[in-house]
Amino acid sequence: MTHTDKETEVLARIAAALERLAPSRPSAADWSSADAFVWSAHDQRLEPVAQIARIPLALLKGIDRQRDILLENTRRFANGLPANNALLWGARGTGKSALVKAIHAVAQPNSTAPLKLVEIHREDVGTLGHLLKLIAAAPVRVILFCDDLSFDAQDSAYRPLKTVLEGGIAGRPHNVLFYATSNRRHLMPREMVENERSTAIHPDEAIEEKVSLSDRFGLWLGFHPCSQTDYLTIVRGYVEHFKLNMPPVEVERRALEWAMTRGSRSGRVAWQFIEDLSGELGQELAP
Repeated sequence: MTHTDKETEVLARIAAALERLAPSRPSAADWSSADAFVWSAHDQRLEPVAQIARIPLALLKGIDRQRDILLENTRRFANGLPANNALLWGARGTGKSALVKAIHAVAQPNSTAPLKLVEIHREDVGTLGHLLKLIAAAPVRVILFCDDLSFDAQDSAYRPLKTVLEGGIAGRPHNVLFYATSNRRHLMPREMVENERSTAIHPDEAIEEKVSLSDRFGLWLGFHPCSQTDYLTIVRGYVEHFKLNMPPVEVERRALEWAMTRGSRSGRVAWQFIEDLSGELGQELAP
């Protein structure tokens, strides 16, 4: 091999290595393949979800106000009308993510364009710009969903999210609506905000930068712990829907005992009780 051939081979290897290291371009999605997708940041592609894990909207009890507001907002978006990004915040297990998935199912049939649900994981929020470029040119409308969104002290991922929600030059694509759930109203722990206030040269500005992230959501919907009445209403709704064969008085007694052993009452605890009860009765939880 001549000296020139060796140089050419080395250059080819270098070029191949650089190509492997370069960020891959987002792969176009086959939107007709599924109703829902999960964003794979590593592969820069949308993974289709064969079956969405959700329950019927009618079974979500005790959150009527939140349901009605989010459903109306989603229907507007599905019809091509202006709609707001929404932050669903509050206690764990109160139906925040279940509500988003259930409302997608209700709004989808009457949408003037295919309505898709796309989930992005909290740790992949930094790649949101790439995902939006992929969606912006698509012939669909997308509810972009991030479950359990929150940020910790040294986390700077909230900055690109702020830009995407409102502040960028391009703005949010017209065919995208962003729904997020969080246990925190301002998406950051209270001690983080208070620490910023005590150590910053301009404390008000430091606080404003972080708190303003939640302000970018046009809708704030609060979810609060279940009362005993709401908890038992949720349980009764599941029992009737799935036709579980047990006397109502016994169901109530055991549901309260189940909640007591877990130290909380919520829609999630009610569902866990129903799963246990149906297994004991040998009955399937058919859709």
